[in-house]
Amino acid sequence: MSERSGKQKQNTMFGGVAILAVGIAIVKLIGALFKIPLFNVLGESGATDFNNAYAIYSVLLTISTAGLPVALSKTVSEANTLGRHNHKQRVFRVALTAFLTMGLVSFAVMWFGADRLAGLMNNSHAAPGIMALAPAVVCVGCLSAFRGYAQGHMNMTPTAVSQIMEALCKLFLGLGLAAVVMQGGFAFIPDGERTSFAAAGAITGVTVGTVLALAYMTVNYLRTRRQTSFVGTDTPGSVGGIFAQLMRIAVPITLSTSLVPIINVLDNSLVLGQLQDALGMTEEASRALYGNYAVAVSLHNLPGSFMTAFTAAIIPAVSAALARKDRGGAARITSSVLRITALLAMPMGVGLMVMAGPIMRLLYPGYDVTITGPLLAIAGPAAICVCLVLVSNSVLQAYGHVNAPIVTTLIGGAVKVLANYRLVAIPEVNIYGAPMGLLLCYGVTLVLNLVLLRRTAQGVGSYLKIFGKPLLASAVMGSAAWALYGLCAGLLGNTLALVVAIGGAVVIYLILVLALRAMSRDDVMLMPKGEKIAKILHF
Repeated sequence: MSERSGKQKQNTMFGGVAILAVGIAIVKLIGALFKIPLFNVLGESGATDFNNAYAIYSVLLTISTAGLPVALSKTVSEANTLGRHNHKQRVFRVALTAFLTMGLVSFAVMWFGADRLAGLMNNSHAAPGIMALAPAVVCVGCLSAFRGYAQGHMNMTPTAVSQIMEALCKLFLGLGLAAVVMQGGFAFIPDGERTSFAAAGAITGVTVGTVLALAYMTVNYLRTRRQTSFVGTDTPGSVGGIFAQLMRIAVPITLSTSLVPIINVLDNSLVLGQLQDALGMTEEASRALYGNYAVAVSLHNLPGSFMTAFTAAIIPAVSAALARKDRGGAARITSSVLRITALLAMPMGVGLMVMAGPIMRLLYPGYDVTITGPLLAIAGPAAICVCLVLVSNSVLQAYGHVNAPIVTTLIGGAVKVLANYRLVAIPEVNIYGAPMGLLLCYGVTLVLNLVLLRRTAQGVGSYLKIFGKPLLASAVMGSAAWALYGLCAGLLGNTLALVVAIGGAVVIYLILVLALRAMSRDDVMLMPKGEKIAKILHF
């Protein structure tokens, strides 16, 4: 392969990663715009119903689709490179059949077992939402086949476009249906069931979005098949052999990806169960209380959501350095990635912690801020740990330690389940035990990941040097934001005082980052237009 063609292929790869990263960022932003008004429409109990149904869906969806798209993409890419066009088409057909089969099984579990699944969640009102999501599992399975096929041809745009279509449909149709139900639409719905059916209405937007995205991907596949399919002379592998090859790649990925949604289901069920069994609450009372935790967690998840896009764009650099046998370069990139993550995540986590009450008062005025504020304040630091866990997981995988994140996540999840079981049952702790368990979970996972990284990526440098300056800048910023809000709240009211506090905090943080030289030239060079930014900052 010539140097020019090698560079062209590398540019194509990183260009595709960038497209996916931008698509993920847009989808996460739309998701935030969806959940904030949705939880205001649904109220405390409806937020719980939505969360419980979605937790069940996430587990079955992950089991059905997590590993196969990667396996399909890898196998199609290899067959395409080797000119095995007949084999490539058979791989796609086998994968599509597997996706469809698993999707139908998951659909049957959700549709016919909705009441039983809702019972396992200790929330009988989650059943309508679970049924509304059931068809989406089938559609997403088929979607994954088409996305994996497109990505195997280094074409990331259809995946990004279809994801944005899903998110927009969820935003407009799902939110609209939820609002109509809550305002008295659909007279056949009993008043006592309006919140659960409104949650199901919001979820229907998700399902319709998957249908439209599947239609788009099908048309895209048929339109581009002529360009990517040729009359091959190769003999394709057997169906059984192809299926076994796909499973060898897909099963480990599925196992590692399934841990988080499974832990979330256990968490949802356990917290509601402890509120009802240990503290003697009724199902209605526990639903209402848990809804406050649900809105706090939705904000806690935001920093990690945006970090997913960042990870997708940065981590290939680690793999590329290792492929060149440049372990020193890989270690420097790892240090930069951890430092940039800390510089982005720490101010967000600290901001959520110190401004928890004002943020909740602004975004969720219908909820009890004396409950939601402390819940978010506890969950805020956990958001920092989540971001660093996501990035450290990817770095460990880039170094070839594919199973390490599975083990650390499993240990963190066990800590979370045990902590929630013990803490929520204490009357004085109550629902506040849930975010405490969240913080312990990701804190333990992060510590384990960093210990493994120290042994794996030799030359990464001192963690104090990597995290010290971002932490100091974030602490000063948080104190300034708290003081600014306190000074302005009485004069300007909550909203304007919050805007002033956040605006001032951003300026102070940027000044501190520059004054402390919290970023190195290596950090800046990893960013888009890094060379120009480095010149401006005199690195």
